[in-house]
Amino acid sequence: MSIAVILGSAFSNAQLGPYALTAQQVSTPWGDVEIHSCPIPNRDCHVIIRHGAPHRYLPNQIPYRAHTYALRKLGCQALLVTSSVGVLDLAVPLDRPMLVSDLLMPENRLPDGSACSMFPEPEAQHGHLVLEGGLFDGQLNAQMHRYFQSQWDETAQEVVFAYAGGPRTKTPAENVFWRKMGAQVNSMTLGPEVVLANEYEIPTAALVVGHKYSNPDAKDPLDQDSITASLERGHKAFVDAVLHFLTHIQPVPFGNRIYRFER
Repeated sequence: MSIAVILGSAFSNAQLGPYALTAQQVSTPWGDVEIHSCPIPNRDCHVIIRHGAPHRYLPNQIPYRAHTYALRKLGCQALLVTSSVGVLDLAVPLDRPMLVSDLLMPENRLPDGSACSMFPEPEAQHGHLVLEGGLFDGQLNAQMHRYFQSQWDETAQEVVFAYAGGPRTKTPAENVFWRKMGAQVNSMTLGPEVVLANEYEIPTAALVVGHKYSNPDAKDPLDQDSITASLERGHKAFVDAVLHFLTHIQPVPFGNRIYRFER
């Protein structure tokens, strides 16, 4: 089976835990993109390092459509999208992997201003993404909850994620706005990847870890050294969870549908 993960800025070289990753170029209508393979036995595992290895893409420069097209071309049956996040809800812990349950992305746009869709032009297979099970697959989340239960004696916390595109950081007023809208965490990526993967009917889950509080009411805001230390503390548990997904996740039926008009 074909499984994939998308990794963020905490991963800037071709290494995932004990595994050295091998790069390949995949051609797409939006240009060639680099996809890595991970040599896990008996599985076809793919890794996208979204910012490049080494780091070269700002959040607004990531080739989201090309990455998603490449995943479909490689036959991806289950996808885990990851990100480090700013935490808006002071009840949410730092340094601990969390699953995402829902998305706030009201404008549904890519950084270039176009619609966040794999169908920018009319084509035979285009259609409306109709959310029935949700953008974040409940069956994949359930499998990951069982993993976290085995590791921590408790399930992972689920959070509502807000996509707030970069490359600049958010203002205090914007962070207050997102929290009042119901978001618990946010970052400059992840949202587009989840939407586009669902348009290609790829069951998707998302795993995030908080590295700082993005809330004006947080006591003692972290400096850059503290944020770096926070990322490092959460890194091992994060890598272990990603490797579990690649090694053990089982395929599930797509929980939404693409509504296509008859021609």
